[in-house]
Amino acid sequence: MELKIFTTKEEVAKRFSEYLVKITNSKEDVHIALSGGSTPKIVFDVLADEYGKDINWDNVHFYWGDERCVPPTHEESNYKMTSTHLFKKISIPEGNIHRIQGEDDPKKEAKRYAQLLDDRLPKRNRKPQFDLVILGMGDDGHTASIFPHEIELWDAKENCVVAVHPDSGQRRITITGKIINNSKEVAFLVTGAGKAEKVEEIMKKEGDYVSYPASLVAPTSGQLIWFLDSDASKELMSIRG
Repeated sequence: MELKIFTTKEEVAKRFSEYLVKITNSKEDVHIALSGGSTPKIVFDVLADEYGKDINWDNVHFYWGDERCVPPTHEESNYKMTSTHLFKKISIPEGNIHRIQGEDDPKKEAKRYAQLLDDRLPKRNRKPQFDLVILGMGDDGHTASIFPHEIELWDAKENCVVAVHPDSGQRRITITGKIINNSKEVAFLVTGAGKAEKVEEIMKKEGDYVSYPASLVAPTSGQLIWFLDSDASKELMSIRG
């Protein structure tokens, strides 16, 4: 595990964008699973506006780690957020964007997307392998759309499953632990003081950390990076080095 701690969200976005440029320029075809949330929104703006010309988008294929079961035009759609803040600002072939169809029947779409990953991604350990999975973390320690009350979904045999938000009851489609931990690299983007308690518990393996799905992220490649701002990392001073 590697910790990269920066002062502001904007600096997190800038440094992560530089990291992403290196990954995308390292090989011809790069397969990346995207995350939703407020931090990726800032990252996508910086990536498009400041680094968009540094990437050969013809070689980059985007997927999603999770998606809300809403149409792609809905304000809560992860696809719409990414389209607004990234895709509309860059020149990327439409065929390189592989969205989860949140408007369709959730169970059928989970199966379809699982098959799409199986068909399109290279294999390692007989499982689809991303070059990079980008993750966020909620205040409750959830990641992708695997929440503490459904933590057993992490170990599902399927590539994708249907999850339920614990408060709203909204259904979501999410990749599972077998896919996340099989990725060549995994990067967390975590900012804000509301995340500090869970970050500390996970990093120090204290409290109820085993009940947080984010604590289960441990890619077999060993390549796990946390990009944190000073607010999210404020309780980590003792292990920062």
